[in-house]
Amino acid sequence: MTERKYSFETGEKNSFSIVDYVIFAATLLISAAIGIYYAVKDRKKQNVKEFLLAGGKMPIPPVALSLLATFMSAITLLGTPAEMYNYTTVYLYIGFGYIITMALTAHIYIPIFYNLKVTSCFEYFELRFSKAVRTICTIIYIIQMTIYMGIVLYGPSLAINAVTGLSLWGAIFAVGIVCIFYTTMGGMKAVLWTDTFQIIMMGIGLLAALIQGSIEIGGFGRAWEIAEQNERVVFDDFDPRTRHTFWSLVIGGGILWTSIYGTNQAQIQRTMACSSLRDAQIALWINAPGLIIILLLCSMIGIVMYAFYSTCDPLKFGLVSASDQLFPLFVMDILGHIPGIPGLFIACIFSGSLSSISSGLNALAAVFLQDILRPYFLPDIREHRATFLSKVTAFVFGVICLGLTWVASQMGGILQAALSLFGMLGAPMMGLFTLGMLFPWANTKGAISGFFCSIIMMLWIGFGSFFAKLPSAKAPISVDGCNWTLLQDNMTTYNQISSQIIINTTITSEVEDSALTPLYRVSYLWYSCIAVLIVLVVGLPVSFLTGADNPREVNPKLICPIFDVMLPCLPHKIRHFLYFGVKHEECRRKIKAEEERAKQELQQNKDTLLDTLYLDKEIKP
Repeated sequence: MTERKYSFETGEKNSFSIVDYVIFAATLLISAAIGIYYAVKDRKKQNVKEFLLAGGKMPIPPVALSLLATFMSAITLLGTPAEMYNYTTVYLYIGFGYIITMALTAHIYIPIFYNLKVTSCFEYFELRFSKAVRTICTIIYIIQMTIYMGIVLYGPSLAINAVTGLSLWGAIFAVGIVCIFYTTMGGMKAVLWTDTFQIIMMGIGLLAALIQGSIEIGGFGRAWEIAEQNERVVFDDFDPRTRHTFWSLVIGGGILWTSIYGTNQAQIQRTMACSSLRDAQIALWINAPGLIIILLLCSMIGIVMYAFYSTCDPLKFGLVSASDQLFPLFVMDILGHIPGIPGLFIACIFSGSLSSISSGLNALAAVFLQDILRPYFLPDIREHRATFLSKVTAFVFGVICLGLTWVASQMGGILQAALSLFGMLGAPMMGLFTLGMLFPWANTKGAISGFFCSIIMMLWIGFGSFFAKLPSAKAPISVDGCNWTLLQDNMTTYNQISSQIIINTTITSEVEDSALTPLYRVSYLWYSCIAVLIVLVVGLPVSFLTGADNPREVNPKLICPIFDVMLPCLPHKIRHFLYFGVKHEECRRKIKAEEERAKQELQQNKDTLLDTLYLDKEIKP
């Protein structure tokens, strides 16, 4: 039996086999089959609630797994191991941020949307502020989500193509077409159940890579030891000015992911598919351990991956050209000799893309129908036609997404900036929801002022940071174990790369030629916090200067009783004072009375049905 050689020894990368293609194709076919099943099964239920919200009667497990799958995009699957490879284990602190995310989402934002019974989260803005605010935010969200979907499909496809040889445009069109098909045909139910299947595929792929990688290196303990020897095991970084620290990961990361879980239509729509608010909250809390498990799996893979390449960095050796190609290269090195396993891994990565894109298409169909078509063009549209238009909308946005992958392929270095745009626009939106839900004095003028000031500031910081290209120190790497005999003029190349490594791993902050440089050095994890604060700091004063809303006249359903949520142990009189005039108690009594009436009507209907059945039996001879 011949000894296996790795890419850094041969200079060559393994490629896909026929079995790998078969497994990849099977994953796509199963996803398409789920769409066909629900299209046939629910063909007689032609209404918007069924198509966009799965009838609002989904059980907890598929909703929880779908929320998890949407988070676990292909960018996350490729990026987290690369983060651990290039930097340090301090990134693990973001797990505490996930807990903050679930707490804020489950108990502040989602209860408001659920109690209002909205299909689109942007309906809240018209109820709280004005139709203009609703429309502005809808248009920005459509632009934001469409760009993101194109990138989330193109970026991972490019990384996989560079390493495995899998056809770039073949993979893009295969994944895109299947995703458009099952989302358009089966609606939310198909999306939720395909996400459930895809999260299982992702878990299997990650476990396969971690187990085999650990075996190759001599156990995870050995990998951790190598990482520790090379300055990658760090947990004591508390400096808030650096890229990843305890504070930026826990607080900044918590707010960042709250903007995705708590105020993004794609995630909100899933929670609205649950049969009750309690079920929605349970589904969200299930995500906390789920996210932490994913974080640990991806981080452990990153540590093992570093240990595997600790003596020959593939980036410096020229095997790959970007960090997101490291994980695919690692899998092809350790699992490429087993037919079918690389195919399973690629299926795992593209399952992440499928879940993110299907979520986006379903969300765009909802907001376009509810926030554009119905308010402006088709106010009296019938349910059957509205459902048909939702399907057409999902299909059209899917085609646009495929078109944008070509645009992404032409963007080059601007691609990362375009991806950053998603966060720059999403965080001010969260600030606007926060302003409306927590501050009953905020008015329309304050909302619009704060929102646009936040967007302008975030675009300035984000793009300024991108174009400034300020250096960020990475953990040490080595090229001593690379097979330099494969390269011409190998000693010259080796010396050049060695000197670059010394510069790249020791450089700190020598570029201080602008007063704005400290601003551009702010970690991207703080962007969401900054965006929310700007909305509040600008929006509240403007509201008071232009005539603040009277809390007594604001619909209590639109305001979160934050002190009841955060400090329920406070005496009732103090909490009542902290309502600031909002009629929460009156609202609770009305809701309770409505629930009692609904229960009585349900019981009366049951009694009537039983009486009818009893009479039918007596009449029969």
